[in-house]
Amino acid sequence: MTFRAILLGLLGVGVVCGYTYFNDGVLRQTMFVCNHMPTSVYGGLVLFVLLLNPLLRRLFLYTKLHILRPFSPRELALVLALVLPACCVPYSSMLRILPRVCMLPHHYAKTEVSWRWREGGEDHTVLEYAPKQMLADVSEDENQRLTGYTQGLRTGRDPISFRDVPWGAWARTLAFWLPLFGILWIALSGLALAVHPQWSRHEHLPYPIVQFTKALLPEPDGRASPVFRDLLFWIAIIGVLVVHTNNFLCVYYPEQLIEIRRSFNFGPAARLFPTFMRGGGWSLINPRFYFAAVGLAYLLATDVSLSVGLGPFIFCYAGGLLASYGIPMGGGTSFTPRIDKSLVFGGYVGMFLVTIYTGRHYFLSLARRMVGLKSGDEMETSAVWGARVFLVGAMVFVVDLCMLGLDWQLALAYGFLTILIFLIMGRIIAETGLFFIAPYLYPCTLILGFMGEQALGPRVLMIMFLLTCVVLIDPRETFMPYLVNVLQMADESRLKLGRTTVLALVALFVGLAVATPVTLYFNYDRGVNWNDWFGTQGVPRWAGEGALKARQRLQAQNMLEASEKISGWARFRDLKPEKRSTIAFAVALAGVILCSAGRLRFARWPLHPVLFLVWSGYAGYMMAWSFLLGCLLKFAVSRYGGAQAYQKVKPFMFGLIAGDMVAGLAVIAMGLIYYWTTGQLPKTYWVLPG
Repeated sequence: MTFRAILLGLLGVGVVCGYTYFNDGVLRQTMFVCNHMPTSVYGGLVLFVLLLNPLLRRLFLYTKLHILRPFSPRELALVLALVLPACCVPYSSMLRILPRVCMLPHHYAKTEVSWRWREGGEDHTVLEYAPKQMLADVSEDENQRLTGYTQGLRTGRDPISFRDVPWGAWARTLAFWLPLFGILWIALSGLALAVHPQWSRHEHLPYPIVQFTKALLPEPDGRASPVFRDLLFWIAIIGVLVVHTNNFLCVYYPEQLIEIRRSFNFGPAARLFPTFMRGGGWSLINPRFYFAAVGLAYLLATDVSLSVGLGPFIFCYAGGLLASYGIPMGGGTSFTPRIDKSLVFGGYVGMFLVTIYTGRHYFLSLARRMVGLKSGDEMETSAVWGARVFLVGAMVFVVDLCMLGLDWQLALAYGFLTILIFLIMGRIIAETGLFFIAPYLYPCTLILGFMGEQALGPRVLMIMFLLTCVVLIDPRETFMPYLVNVLQMADESRLKLGRTTVLALVALFVGLAVATPVTLYFNYDRGVNWNDWFGTQGVPRWAGEGALKARQRLQAQNMLEASEKISGWARFRDLKPEKRSTIAFAVALAGVILCSAGRLRFARWPLHPVLFLVWSGYAGYMMAWSFLLGCLLKFAVSRYGGAQAYQKVKPFMFGLIAGDMVAGLAVIAMGLIYYWTTGQLPKTYWVLPG
């Protein structure tokens, strides 16, 4: 670990956390982070090792100045270790949502008649069910604090100053939410350290994104990686860049250029598959291919890439069969117990149980060492201390939930399910490299589905809904998958895992300190981005609407007063689980267990249990065709060329991935240049799914 690597890493954190909101929320172009393999970071890495590092090597050989020596693989691994975890902060999974969920409910309480009612001669709003620290404070100068947020404080073309932002409106709520995120990140860091030896050394998970990263890193003496001297790599990367350059220019000059299509319309064939289409097959009938996903799928075992690609097709057909019997897979709101979400949640819980079972000897030994007992197996110090940090952090997280007003039983269940979701997301990216993971699983929905509204009441539901809206509503850029890859990369680069994790957390908090005021500044300077329907007109309403509908149903059943008085173990005396979602949960859980058993017992078992984790949702549909194509390419190369041909084609796949990364960074840079030179917003072009 060198000072210049740490400095460069912190500089990268500052750029990512300081610029992302401007790029995504103001310029509204292709996302700066976008997913768990951010194009801005990996595109920058490709350009650094291809252009800047060789230049430093030449200067070092000429001047012999130590400070100009090229960056080593370990230094660049450390830089990535600092930057990647901080990518969870500036937009989709945190600061795109957090300020809006804290402020905009006040706006909807004023504009939505249904959010207000009169009872006992007094006026009430649904926001009375929310603890005050969970929402922004608009009690003073509402025009500046609330209206300034929704419409902006800028007059004319002159931007406001940082002093014009009403920071007082945010002091209370940020003092609650930011430490809550901090505790959760610390707990997840300990958990990642604890499970890493099992996943990396015992189970030998492939970590395909780390494979790609290692292929790019320079040799110890600073010379470029051998992959940059492979002709197939250059054929792939140039081909991808030609496609994206042409298609990007087509957005601006549609009459002069012809698009090179990456998507195809099979709509006319829909009538041939009525059952499939009834189950949501419209999401798959128009395939779109992403070069990076094809390349990553090639690096996986065939059963893994086949399962990721085939899962959504199976899900849609099953949904069509149920629809033919009048049983809808979806329907209702995001916080309504539903069959489709329960099928994925059951898969996540099943994978958690399988993970514990397959690593039972390791985890038992780790538990003994964690409490100071001797163990027959050798344990890494970082894993032992990670387990201790996780246990303490998880307990503090649960205590924070109790202080909000949740009974300790509910707080424990909610905390456990939240951590489980993040853990299995980390497992998915380690095993599949699926950089776009968006399960949209919410602990509040599972708890509601098993217990029923009468056991919870509107106040408890409001707390859990708000927690879910902020912490889990859009998991495409979450902390755990980044850290899982960082630990594997650090391990293979011979960096100390414990020290690397601490530095990554420090960088993460630095990024949070940069991104939070920048985000609030742009919100008040220009007003919130109302074009982002999900982030402004969707999510900020869901908690209030969910609690309000629960209140109305309970009131109609004469159960409202009883539900508000119930507490503790009494909540579990009269459970009313939602039948269909409970059955779906059990089916998926059993499917994961049976599929895992088949893989352990039969050498030619064709499917991987990850099928049950990614077979539903937007992310699965977007990635399905690309993973199927990558699987087909690997099968063909291995079948007709053998292992030697498979290895020879690898650089071509690395080139496909690198091409998407560089193209994404180039689109971002061109959009900024266009805005600077014209003063107009750039047109949107997506390299990876938005």
